[in-house]
Amino acid sequence: MGKNLSIATISLLLVLASTKAQQVFDVKSYGAQPNADITQAMTKAWKAACAVAGSKVVISAGVYKLGLVTLLGPCKGAIEFNLQGTLQAPSDVASFNGKDSWVVFESIDGLTVSGGGVFDGKGQQAWQKNECNKDKNCNVLPINIRFNYVTNSKVQDITSKDSKFFHINLLECKKLQFQHVTITAPADSPNTDGIHMGHSSQITITNADIGTGDDCISIGDGTQDITVNQVTCGPGHGISIGSLGKYQNEEPVSGIRVTGATLSNTDNGVRIKTWPASPSGVASDIHFEDVVMNNVANPIIIDQNYCPNSQCSNQSPSKVKISNVSFKKIRGTSSTKEAVNLICSKSVPCQQVVLSDIDLAYKGGGGSATSTCANVQPAVSGKQNPPACNNKH
Repeated sequence: MGKNLSIATISLLLVLASTKAQQVFDVKSYGAQPNADITQAMTKAWKAACAVAGSKVVISAGVYKLGLVTLLGPCKGAIEFNLQGTLQAPSDVASFNGKDSWVVFESIDGLTVSGGGVFDGKGQQAWQKNECNKDKNCNVLPINIRFNYVTNSKVQDITSKDSKFFHINLLECKKLQFQHVTITAPADSPNTDGIHMGHSSQITITNADIGTGDDCISIGDGTQDITVNQVTCGPGHGISIGSLGKYQNEEPVSGIRVTGATLSNTDNGVRIKTWPASPSGVASDIHFEDVVMNNVANPIIIDQNYCPNSQCSNQSPSKVKISNVSFKKIRGTSSTKEAVNLICSKSVPCQQVVLSDIDLAYKGGGGSATSTCANVQPAVSGKQNPPACNNKH
């Protein structure tokens, strides 16, 4: 009995040791005060927390001004960034000195960003200075939140508001979960993509509410194994794969699943976009299912002649090969007569494209919805409204 008890006691002590409480690093302990600049306090609190295994940086309720910060790992162990208040970026672009980001989380394993707080990018002045629709070599504006080389992490219950450029950007991330994230900016705010990712894998986005001036979610090259589930999008430009093929040596995109999304009053629905005259590339194993469209322009679109603002001099066909793509159970209303638009490349036609159970009504004048296809022969099943490819190129 005595021997058994000692083993039980040791086991209990081991359990307690492994579940010890996170050490809390409150920015107020480092001099932070509401309505004041907390850049130094934040940097100090992060450094101290990062040096301890199982720590938590806390920014309690209140409004705080924050300059550019890079919250750098690797840390000693799991670390939580708990934002309960509102962080405000400098509104003047000049104060960023040409830097392309505001808050950067970099080289961290086991990060949690949480707390119900707000990253307010104060983007109104910057949007007026955005020249990117006219000049492809435009000055880069700061992204609200960057995740660079972040692994085995989660982001939950936070809001990104009025970013000057993209709201959230992922680069070289792996096993990163987003849950209950809210992203908000006006419909006319330029280049304010909600979540953009490149060179990342095993990313899940669940129950996000995104309304912005560009793509709600955009998936760039080198991205694999992405799950987007129960996302609402609008206003914005829809959920996009791409644009792809703009640069040399882009890496393949594959394993993308978008399910249970609702899009309202967006400029596009679910789309894949590649540039004309592109280098070779690959986009495959991409599936959109159970998506509701409410008054959406171009609800289903593959556009291999993507060229915004006539930036392309060479109109030769795209060389990005698109294959194994399905659009299933896509229903609702289209604000454009052309509800389905599959324009594939003449040089590498799309293969294994599936249209299944499509029901998109057009409420405007001039007849029913249409479906246009070029350089693709989709496999068709279930309901087809509009009739598949009834407007062939």
